[in-house]
Amino acid sequence: MQPFKPTFQNAIFVIFFILLLGVVCGCDASVSQSAAVSQASNASLSATIQGTTKPSNYEVVYKLDTSGTTIEQRFPSPLGFIRESIGGNSFAAYLRKLPLKPHGTPVFHFDGKQKRNQVAASAVIDMDVGTRDLQQCADAIIRLRAEYLWQQQAYDDISFHFTNGFNAPYNKWRAGQRIYVRGNEVSWTAARSADTSYSAFRSYLNMVFAYAGTLSVAKELKPQTLDAIQIGDVFIQGGSPGHAIIVVDMVVHPETHQKRILLAQSYMPAQDIHVLQNPSADSPWYEVPTLEDVFRTPEWSFKGRDLRKF
Repeated sequence: MQPFKPTFQNAIFVIFFILLLGVVCGCDASVSQSAAVSQASNASLSATIQGTTKPSNYEVVYKLDTSGTTIEQRFPSPLGFIRESIGGNSFAAYLRKLPLKPHGTPVFHFDGKQKRNQVAASAVIDMDVGTRDLQQCADAIIRLRAEYLWQQQAYDDISFHFTNGFNAPYNKWRAGQRIYVRGNEVSWTAARSADTSYSAFRSYLNMVFAYAGTLSVAKELKPQTLDAIQIGDVFIQGGSPGHAIIVVDMVVHPETHQKRILLAQSYMPAQDIHVLQNPSADSPWYEVPTLEDVFRTPEWSFKGRDLRKF
């Protein structure tokens, strides 16, 4: 074999070959790097959607348990939060275990018509609304509290004021007395024998619904501090019109102690009580506001200072 003799032509060929190889390899490396970045990005996005990673600026998509039949079952805790244990016979436990209608059930008005703003509701509580335009916002608060006390047989504690200040304890109704209203004058009258039935209890509530409202309920409730917020507390603005919503569940972050809450309402006209969607998030859970914060619900805005308790 003859030794390689460099020539000008050979040198040009070698230089051209080296440049061509560099361009080809560089292009392939760029493509490979781009593909690797794309694959990593897709893997990250997929993991985020599946909830296996959580970038600091990303809220993992919240999913309802559509098979759940109670508030506790239908609404899993958000990522990182837990439900704290509560007393089995407490108002909080009663609210947390409220039965729900099947997922996707619309909200109906008292007259059988569907509520126009269906996106306001995340779930519908399985409780009758009655056949009259009575069980509106404050009345839903009264209904839930009264139903709980009825189940506990705490009849002496079932008592609500009318807007004009008249006190209407259920025990008088239970004993057979009835309320007589003439203008702004209200009084008790002996009408029939004692009736301890549930239907009589519902008749009593209808009377209360007719003459109570946000003004009277707001006066009956006590101010509550935001750091002590509990299930069963109420955000309420007394007025004409006013509005009221109730905390039906709560979760806590074990490390930061941050709380999030579920809220429920009825509205005008009288309609099924429903758990609210949060219009400012992809989840029905709400952050607890500060004292002067304005937080929006689908049909009303409240401030933290509107919080009250029974």
